[in-house]
Amino acid sequence: MKSRTGSRRYTVIGLVLTAVMLFPVYWMINVSLTPQQDMRKSPPDLLPLHPTFEGYRAVLNDQMPYLGTSLLIGLGTVVLTLVLAAPAGFALAKLRPFGGGVLGLVLLVAQMIPGIVMAMGFYGIFLDLGLLNSWWGLIIADSTIAVPFGVMIFTAFMSGIPGELIAAARIDGAGTWRTFRSVVLPVSRNAIVTVSLFSFLWAWSDFVFANTLDGGGDWRPITLGIYHYIGNNNQEWNAIMATAVVASLPAAVLLVLAQRYVAAGVTAGAVKD
Repeated sequence: MKSRTGSRRYTVIGLVLTAVMLFPVYWMINVSLTPQQDMRKSPPDLLPLHPTFEGYRAVLNDQMPYLGTSLLIGLGTVVLTLVLAAPAGFALAKLRPFGGGVLGLVLLVAQMIPGIVMAMGFYGIFLDLGLLNSWWGLIIADSTIAVPFGVMIFTAFMSGIPGELIAAARIDGAGTWRTFRSVVLPVSRNAIVTVSLFSFLWAWSDFVFANTLDGGGDWRPITLGIYHYIGNNNQEWNAIMATAVVASLPAAVLLVLAQRYVAAGVTAGAVKD
């Protein structure tokens, strides 16, 4: 009985905490359905009593190019991060290069540099190279955040790969690249999903790099597109919140689909007893 009572208590506490954390999401949806004339109503309606879809119509009419740019930047960041981070993680985990420990420390320190500091540095570099207001410039900038994280994740995951797999591949005549491509990468599927997910989410939600490096270009992501509805004397809050809801959907879907890969063990079933 005591065990059941304690379990129910923890369940109730968990539900309350979940409701508190999800309330901003609910309020975002509520405001996105609220007519513009009811925005300053006091007290506000807890439910959209007179729902309107004008905000979502505005998203479909105005925000689709921004969403497409964010998708392009997110996928490009994922590809560039995987291309750089996966081989680097394999080298640090299995090839043990000289200075690998120092490199790992450098990657850890790189994660601590504030984004605004990096954005200022990128601005000067991109100005000289002519990469300002370009989508590939944002891919490069976002990858500088994702690559160090990806290298550390791949290193940790690949360190757990049994040495017997690597040795068996070498006995069969596979070189380092063939071993990495045909043996290590398939076993590291969960690491690939994890790094891809976080790389995409970072690029999708980036504002600092986008506002600094692409504030006036034609290829602006959704984090800047939302400012289309914000002016000095006018804020279209239902359109703003509708844009936020639509922009949140890809991230939510990816998190739901990828959670079991992120949580799963990397080498489960790789070696038979």
